[in-house]
Amino acid sequence: MPALDDDTLAALGHLNYVEFSRELTRQGGTAGVLREEGGLLFHTSPSPFPVMFNGVWRLDPRVPGADVIARADSFFGATDRGYSIAVRDDVAEDADLVAAAQAAGLVALLHSPEMVCRHRLDDRPLPPRTTLRWVNDHPTFHDFVAVSDQAYSSVGLPVGTVTTAIANPEQCLVPHVHTVVAYLDDQAVATAQVMLSHSIAGVYWVGTTEAARGSGLGEAVTRAVTNRAFADGARAVTLQASPMGAPIYLRMGYEAIYDYSTFVRFEPIAAPSN
Repeated sequence: MPALDDDTLAALGHLNYVEFSRELTRQGGTAGVLREEGGLLFHTSPSPFPVMFNGVWRLDPRVPGADVIARADSFFGATDRGYSIAVRDDVAEDADLVAAAQAAGLVALLHSPEMVCRHRLDDRPLPPRTTLRWVNDHPTFHDFVAVSDQAYSSVGLPVGTVTTAIANPEQCLVPHVHTVVAYLDDQAVATAQVMLSHSIAGVYWVGTTEAARGSGLGEAVTRAVTNRAFADGARAVTLQASPMGAPIYLRMGYEAIYDYSTFVRFEPIAAPSN
């Protein structure tokens, strides 16, 4: 099978990121909402936190950026929630979205390189006293959620956001999603998840509890899910890196192909009263 060129990889990585929002909404159970209409995808979560869990994607580039923001303000204003929108920096297709978000007063909160791995990574020994377990039942699912909640609370997510938002174990046990948890002396301390779609895979939820950082476990779980995706037939693996994670992923063999900025409307625009 021929290698994917950079433009194709960039397009597929973006599609996988959009699909992750759908998957994350399903992982919230019946309280999550997905609405796809008029070239936009709106997604809401059991958690009201605006970043990542409540947001809008433009699926049709012909929808003007100003219309995207106006329709998102209306949709989320009716639910009394803020929201986020991820746009690709220096990608011409998203230039009007960047301008519209800035003009509407959304806050540019996160900047993340989109990174890609084109081949299976070398196996490496695990750190001492460490084991990896794939999430395949409710106890390992709850360990994944608990570790993610702890890990991401130290970088800005309110405590309890992840446990509220990811409440459907069965949706994490589907064939196209694989999640691994690292245990240090039988204590769950790190995790990562990979989701296959559009012939590739995307890595999400890489996190290590604060006490276990610096032990190499973030790299270990990322390596595990990356190679699991290739074993399942992914043609490439992508991720959106944090500032802490980017140097590690580069060292592992990932490379940056473009950048995302995430714009956030923290306070909803009130829906007009009749």
